[in-house]
Amino acid sequence: MPLLSVSGLVKRYGALLVTDDVSLSLERGEALGILGPNGAGKTTLFNLIAGTVAPSAGVISFDGRDVTRLPARRRCRLGISRSFQIPHPFVGLTTYENVLIGAAFGRRLSDGAAQDRCIDVLERTGLIRKANALAGELTLLERKRLELARALATEPSLLLLDEIAGGLTEAECQSLIATIRDVRATGVSIIWIEHVVHALLAVVDRIAVFDFGRKIAEGAPQEIMASPEVATIYMGLEDSGDPHG
Repeated sequence: MPLLSVSGLVKRYGALLVTDDVSLSLERGEALGILGPNGAGKTTLFNLIAGTVAPSAGVISFDGRDVTRLPARRRCRLGISRSFQIPHPFVGLTTYENVLIGAAFGRRLSDGAAQDRCIDVLERTGLIRKANALAGELTLLERKRLELARALATEPSLLLLDEIAGGLTEAECQSLIATIRDVRATGVSIIWIEHVVHALLAVVDRIAVFDFGRKIAEGAPQEIMASPEVATIYMGLEDSGDPHG
C-alpha cells in the first residue's frame, strides 16, 4: 500500500483550473521530485496534500486513510509536514524556540519529548550552534535549514519540500543535499518541488513533470530529463520569479 495516494485531484478558483485531474502515489521511503515552470500548479498540489487548500474534486489517501477533508493540523499530526519556498520564521524567537513550536504544537509532544526532539533536529540540520540565535539574524542558508528543521520537528513520515535549494550558492546547495539525504536515510518519504534540477537528481527516485496544472510526464530521472517535451518546458524554469509556481 502506498504511503500517499492522490487520485483525480482537481482544484478550481472560479473559472481558473489550477490542478487538472492529477493522480500520483508515493511508496514508503521513496523520494519523488516535482518539476515544472512557475504557474504549473506545483505549490497548489502541496497545499492540497498538506490540507491548507480544499480540493474541488478527487481523493487524497495517506497511510491507508482518506484525508481529503481533514484540516492541515490533523494531517500534520498524522505525519504530513512541509517547508515553504520563502522562509517565514518567527524572527523575534530563537532558532530553538522556532523548532520547539513545531514539536510542541505540530505534533503535540510532551515538554520533555519536544525538547529532546528539538535538540536532535537541530543537530541533524546543522543548526545546533545557532540554537540561541534569533531567527531574524540567520543567513538564507540557515533560514532554509530552519524551514527544514521546523518541518522535521513534527516527526513526519512524509516531508514536502518546496524549492528549498532556491537562492543558494553551489556549496550551500551541496551542503543542503547532504542534509536531505541524511533525512531520507531515517526512513522519511519525500516529495520535493525544485527548480535546481541537479539537486533533485542527487536525491530522488522518480520525477513527475507538471505544466498548466496537469501531470504531463513521470518516470526515472534519466528518462524524464532525456524527454524532448520536458526539455522544452525546462528551458524557462529559471527565468520567472513567481513565488506561486
